[in-house]
Amino acid sequence: MAEQERDVLVDVSNISKHFGEGQTRVDALKNVSLQIRSGEVVALLGPSGSGKTTLLNAIGCIMEPTSGRITLDGEPVYEDRWLKDDLRRLRLDKVGFIFQFHNLLPFLNAVDNVALVLELAGQEPDDANREARRLLDYLEVGHRRDSMPAKLSGGEAQRVAIARALANRPRIILADEPTAALDSKRAGIVMDLLRKLAADNDACIIAVTHDEKIFNRFDRIFNLRDGQLETV
Repeated sequence: MAEQERDVLVDVSNISKHFGEGQTRVDALKNVSLQIRSGEVVALLGPSGSGKTTLLNAIGCIMEPTSGRITLDGEPVYEDRWLKDDLRRLRLDKVGFIFQFHNLLPFLNAVDNVALVLELAGQEPDDANREARRLLDYLEVGHRRDSMPAKLSGGEAQRVAIARALANRPRIILADEPTAALDSKRAGIVMDLLRKLAADNDACIIAVTHDEKIFNRFDRIFNLRDGQLETV
């Protein structure tokens, strides 16, 4: 599909975020604009404190910007204020999150960690369990569905976390250092998997990373420096 025919899933226009006022004011983001289309896997690079996580959290409707506009999957969600009353529902419907540390609930096995997200979204337990099993099978970790997080390898736990992020079939997936805890081989496998997910689900993936060994897996790389965005 030609780039111009792909849906724009993330449209960020002149987003700024500052903390504090006067002499203590810190500008975390300064008029940042970008568009990410379906099927794209892009990276956000930059030194600590450059605004990467702030931008990711703004796109994920976790942190409110100071000004600007955000449209997700064709729906305006922020224009100098939140346009939706239920941000939790918005996140459940539109965004999947993957973190450096899988953050699986230690008292639930793999399938229940995934099914819980579906139940919170309103699915019946049996349907949620069935879909969770399908996702784990799709990610080739179905054989570990009954294992507790402490018994999973790093790569297996990350796959379960990815299944959880995909549970509600979001078209926007935000990943914060998704491979930092993995060795080179497993990092490559996870990135190849994320690329497959983007293609199969007509989704986009935005990853904050410092992991140089996966730079060649991205379609585009953006660099944030002092709150401003540059294309690498």
